Parts: sequence; C-alpha cells; structure tokens
Amino acid sequence: MLGAPMVKVITFLKRKAGMSVEEFQSYWRTRHPDVVTRLPGVRRYVQSHALLSIHGHEDPIYDGIAEVWADDTDALRAMTRSPDHPALQVDEARFIDRSTMGVIVTDDHLIKDGPVPPDAVKSVTFLNRKPGLSVEEFQHHWREVHGPIAALLPGLRRYVQSRTRRSAYEGGRIPAYDGVVLAWFDSTEAIRKTATTGEYARVLADVAAFLSPGVPPTILTREHVIVA
Repeated sequence: MLGAPMVKVITFLKRKAGMSVEEFQSYWRTRHPDVVTRLPGVRRYVQSHALLSIHGHEDPIYDGIAEVWADDTDALRAMTRSPDHPALQVDEARFIDRSTMGVIVTDDHLIKDGPVPPDAVKSVTFLNRKPGLSVEEFQHHWREVHGPIAALLPGLRRYVQSRTRRSAYEGGRIPAYDGVVLAWFDSTEAIRKTATTGEYARVLADVAAFLSPGVPPTILTREHVIVA
C-alpha cells in the first residue's frame, strides 16, 4: 500500500456547529471528494470517520482525519496554487469548523503490515514529544525503540507512523503535533482485549521516555478510501 516515498498531508476536522454527525459524515464522504479530486497531483486520498458509537458517549477531539498523498512538497504547493483550491475552501466551510481545523505535513513509516478486514477499526493517536527532547531524539526513539515494541501488540493488524516533516520546525515554528499513530484492529473489542495484555503494558511503560505527559488524544475511526 505504501510504495514509492511520498509526502502526506493529515488534516484533522471538527464538524460545523449545529450539524449532526450523520450529516457531517454523509457530506464529507459523498460531496466533498468532488472538490478534493479536482486538485492536481492527488495520488491517494483517505477519509477516516470517527465511529458513531463513540459519539454516543462524548464528542471525540476530532470528527475525523483526511489524508492526502502527493509526490513531493512541490506537488503540495501546486495544489494550493491551483485555480480549484478556492472552491475547496468554500466547500470546507459548508460542513467543517475551519477555526479548529489543523494540518500537518508528514512522512509515513510502515512499522507493521498485514491484512486489514474491510470493517476494521482504525485508531488515530496524536503525539507530541516530551519537553526537552529534540525532534531528532523524538523521531529516533519513536521509530527505532517504540515502533518495534508496539508492533508486538496482539490483535494489531497494521501500524503506520506518520512523522511531521522537519520543515514544519523551521524558523522556530511549532507544529500542532509531532506525529500521528495509525493502527488497525479488527474491532473495538479487539482493542479492548489488547489493552489488557502485557505487551500493551510495555508500550505504556515506554511512552514516558519520549511523549509529553498525559494521555495522547485518540479517535477510533472507520477508514474510507476515496482515491486508491
């Protein structure tokens, strides 16, 4: 699924005030792709919608994420300069709270690959590095130390680290997140079972070595591939 290296934009979204989850998800999946796919250079486009069952308890931090792959950063710049880009922004305002919308530009690192059932649950976790830890130290520990530990989780089908690109830190800038974990499981029940294992305890024990204190924000989603 991950072939030649590409750059990926992750956009995290909240629905517009007054819009139901069902209305938001329907518009996002059936109407919004029309404007996204007009942009030049979209190599792959995936929407991950927060599970409705989660909304039944409390609103998650985001209603979902969009992932758009392109060949390189020049291709991303071409998208934003395209004459079709203003129409994208206009359409976003119809169903997204753009004041809370955020974007990070990332590189994908596939840690574990495996078959994923069509109705799999995709866990999306937003990471920030431990205070005092450099970007280089954070990225090295996440990929070389934590990645192999997490890959051993029972029930984990697929695991991708989307690391925020170094350019996001230029000029003293601070991106919203240092990276995003994408992990696929058969079901929410499979996730609950995983959380009771010794392997999961090892993952939690390692978190303090490289992540900021507290529980990282996580949403459970179902993935919809728009452009494969």
